[in-house]
Amino acid sequence: MSLIEITPPAYDVDWDIAYATPDNFTGKPVYGRPACFLHADAAACLTRAIEIARQLGLRFKIFDAFRPSEAQWVLWNHTPDPDFLADPRRGSPHSMGAAVDLTLIDADGADLDMGTAFDAFTPLSHHGVLEISANAQRNRAILLGIMTAAGWDFFRNEWWHYQLFDARARYPVLSDAALPVPMMPQD
Repeated sequence: MSLIEITPPAYDVDWDIAYATPDNFTGKPVYGRPACFLHADAAACLTRAIEIARQLGLRFKIFDAFRPSEAQWVLWNHTPDPDFLADPRRGSPHSMGAAVDLTLIDADGADLDMGTAFDAFTPLSHHGVLEISANAQRNRAILLGIMTAAGWDFFRNEWWHYQLFDARARYPVLSDAALPVPMMPQD
């Protein structure tokens, strides 16, 4: 199965692939290079979401998409928290190319306030919390509305995470070898 690379101009999105930098919860790069890939089914849903967001004068910034199974193990070994990370023995929808972590940005490229940062492993990251500003609640609701209208399911603990429905039953877990050029560091 091939994965589709999510790059402009075919996809009108910005990237900030967090796991290719030290600016993530591990404190160091997990990926050897930034890249953004999705399964064809997920890429089609992303295309729909991009069009819906465009109608609202918004765009997306993607933090993560396909995550090789090797990377899922790195994250799990660092922070084995099933409230926020999929146990790699079960398989992550990210490692199937069936999940995306993202936020909304305005026409100037500024992030909309979502109440917490990406990968803030705290109850404040859950959908529907009332302990964040009304503006952040509104922005999360807009993101949720766009993504669900485009065919995505959400993960209740992370406002940034969306995945295809029944991903674990429909898609295989893939390793870095599924990519034409590896994302994982090459020793």
